[in-house]
Parts: sequence; C-alpha cells; structure tokens
Amino acid sequence: MITCVGVGPGDLSYITRKGAELIHSAEVVAGFDSVLNMVAPLISSSAEVFRMTYRDQVEQMARVAEAHHNGKTCVVAFMGDIHFSGFQLLERVESACGHAVETVPGISSAQVLASRARVCFDETSFITFHRRGDLEPFKRHLLSALRDGRNAIVIPHPWDFMPHAIGSHLVQNGASPEHSVEVWENLTQRQSQWQGRLDSVPDTFSDMSIMLIRHRQPSSCYQTVTMEKSTK
Repeated sequence: MITCVGVGPGDLSYITRKGAELIHSAEVVAGFDSVLNMVAPLISSSAEVFRMTYRDQVEQMARVAEAHHNGKTCVVAFMGDIHFSGFQLLERVESACGHAVETVPGISSAQVLASRARVCFDETSFITFHRRGDLEPFKRHLLSALRDGRNAIVIPHPWDFMPHAIGSHLVQNGASPEHSVEVWENLTQRQSQWQGRLDSVPDTFSDMSIMLIRHRQPSSCYQTVTMEKSTK
C-alpha cells in the first residue's frame, strides 16, 4: 500500500491524527528533506527513509514504487496539503506506481493564513506559483481575481516570482497600488508578518512565505491575530 499524506504547515500539532498514524506505522517513508525533518519524531526507527531532492525525485519515487509493489507499507509525505500546492508531485508518485494512490489531506498554510488574517475563502481566490511549467495563466488568473473584487492568497515561486516581483507585476498590469498586502513567513513556526501596500512589498522574504492581497482595506474592527513566535 502507498499513501500520500499532507503533514501540515510546520508545527506537528497541525498534522491530522490519521496522517500521524500512517507515518508512524509505515515501513517506508519518503519526501523532501524539509518535510522529513519535520515529521522525524513520528517515523519508526525501523522504517526505511527515502530523501528526495528536485534533481533525484524521479529516481527516489521509483524506489518507493518498487517497495510498494513488493508489499511494503509506504508513505510519501507532503508539506501542507497535497491538493493546495503538491498536485504535480502527486502525479509523479502515481506515474511511478502506475496507478492512482490514496491521499490523506492536511492543513495548508493557506488555511492557516485565512484564519490568522480573518478572511473568508468564499471571497478569496487561492493561487499557487509553486509549480513547474508556464506561470503566465496563473498570473492572468491572479489579475482577474483582483479585478473581480476578490482577495487573493498567493504562494510565490522560489526564487524568481517572490512577493516583491508579484506586487510589481500586478501594479504594472493595472492592479491598484493601494491594495493592502500581508506577507507571512514560517506560519505556525517562527512566524513573522509584514503589512503594507501592493506597490511597496520589500524584496526580503524567504521561500517559506505566503502572501495575502486584500481587495479593499480591512474595516476598523479588523484585527490580525498574530500568535507568539514558536521555538519549535
């Protein structure tokens, strides 16, 4: 059996009970270093661990698929939720296995941001640039969402389409420079937050950042809830 598990945005208290149980009972656990380091306390000492990089992920997934076909219980761990920004990796898992696999959803940083920033997904578009391939359709979608009066939660593309570049692109293509913007880093971990206008987003953020662009200024009763920085 092979299962793809979303492990949440960073703090292990956000992983689902089912996800934690699957990782702990797995004979093989695979994922990128950043994800495996996060779930290390859950992995059995007897489990075989396959660490993937962007360069060798196809090779490593072939090893996981072989273990799966040999009857071992395998888990591929995904940061956040599989279906928010990990669908291309899911497709590579299924390509290696030769069939559809089970998925267990997790909490995405987009959901945590919506909670922290008090925005409703009914009024908000989620767009991720954290993907391979042509980004232009997603850039057009982001502009369209703002023109339609929606908020936008955006995951940047490391490192060539980060929050500063996103803000510049939108303003250059007709978006109001007065949109209120928040950029959050390391949500649920050592999180920090920047607030300002779309035309003044600094070029200082890491690849662990996520961006909220508001259609309008928050009301006077709006208050962002910032949790204390965690040392986890």
